[in-house]
Amino acid sequence: TLGLSLAFALALLVGQGMASAPAWAMGNDNNDSAGGQAMAGDPDFTAGQKAIEMKDWQRAIEALTAYVRREPKSADAFNYLGYAQRNLGNYDAAFAAYGQALKIDPDHKGAHEYVGEAYLQTGNLAKAEEHLSKLDELCLFGCAEYTALKEAVAAYKAKNS
Repeated sequence: TLGLSLAFALALLVGQGMASAPAWAMGNDNNDSAGGQAMAGDPDFTAGQKAIEMKDWQRAIEALTAYVRREPKSADAFNYLGYAQRNLGNYDAAFAAYGQALKIDPDHKGAHEYVGEAYLQTGNLAKAEEHLSKLDELCLFGCAEYTALKEAVAAYKAKNS
């Protein structure tokens, strides 16, 4: 019917709009219990985001660590923290941060994408594919996180075949 067609078209448009988000922002589901406005107004969270934009990984880790000490239920902040740790090559710390994000929000698309990429970087294709499968379940009409991890898995397979 017309209502379903409009809903489908809207879902496609929303999904396409997300594909243009910068890579560092793709992991922000912004569905934390603390709320997006609380995070956006927090100086440590803001500093962490800005440091990630500038690829100042150490500063991002410092700011986001301070934030999660005060807001230990922020899946988005733990996801960003994992991203910064991964970019410094601190894989154990990255996996711990992504794990915490997924413990808080098991459906956090960004954390599934980023932990999948971390698994590829550490040579664990099977674990990356587990997170790709979870994203396939979560992203009914597709999403930027699924697309990014799917492409990373394909590139990994092409390089390592």
